[in-house]
Amino acid sequence: MDLFYVTPGQLDLDRGRAVIDGDEFHHLSRVLRSRVGDSIAVTDGAGLAAQLTVDAIGKRSLEGTLSEVRRFPRPATRVSVAISLLKSHHRFDLFLEKATELGVDRIIPMTTRRTVSTPSEEKFGRKAERWRSVVYAAARQCRRYYLPEVSEPLPFAEVLRLPGYDLRLMPWESERRMPGFDPVGKGILFLVGGEGGFTGDEVAEAETAGFQPVTFGSTILRAETAGIFAVALVRSRLLMEADAGEWL
Repeated sequence: MDLFYVTPGQLDLDRGRAVIDGDEFHHLSRVLRSRVGDSIAVTDGAGLAAQLTVDAIGKRSLEGTLSEVRRFPRPATRVSVAISLLKSHHRFDLFLEKATELGVDRIIPMTTRRTVSTPSEEKFGRKAERWRSVVYAAARQCRRYYLPEVSEPLPFAEVLRLPGYDLRLMPWESERRMPGFDPVGKGILFLVGGEGGFTGDEVAEAETAGFQPVTFGSTILRAETAGIFAVALVRSRLLMEADAGEWL
C-alpha cells in the first residue's frame, strides 16, 4: 500500500482530521480511484504515521478521519549526497528516485568546475518542482516516514563548508583505498562529481576541508550510479550491523 503525504496545514490532530489535495489527491482519485470509506496510510514526512478513513471526496481534495496515529523517531544515521548537476535531467531524476528509496536524508545539487549544466534562477524553480515530485513519488512507493530534503544548488566551495557531519567522503576515480568506517548514528556527507569528475585542485581543496577520497571500485561509475552506490553502501553496512530498524 502506498503512503501519502499531508502538509502540517492539512492536518488537524486535535480534531483527528486531515485533507489531501494537489498531486497526492490526483493520484488517489484518478489513479487509485479511492472511494468514501477507503483507508489510506498517511504521513507528514516528519515521522507521523496514521490511517485516514475517507469521509468525503470533492473535485480538488478529499478529507477524512485519522486513526492509529503514532510517531517514529528520526533515524540516527543521516546520509547526505552532494552531487553535481547533470546535463541529462533523466539521469539526475534516476539518482533522486533511487537515493530516496535507499534512505538518503539530504540531497544537495552542486556546481563544480566541470558541471556542464547550470540552470538559471527561472529554470531552477521548474527543476526544483520536478525534483520534489520525483522524491515524493519514490518516498510514497517505499513508505518513508521522513522525506529527504532537496536543497537549493550550492557551489562546490560552499558544500565544503557545510557543518554537522561526522564523516566526509569523496568518491574519486584515482583513489585506490576504501577504508572501513562505522556509519551507525553518524551524519555522513558524500561528494559526487559530474560527467567530467573532480579536478585535482578540487580534490586537494576537499582534503584540506576534511574530506577523505575513497574508491568505489576499479571501474568508473556514472555520477548518478556513484550517488546511488554511496547511499546503498551505508544501508548495507547498517544491515550488517543489525541496525536497519532505524533506517526509515
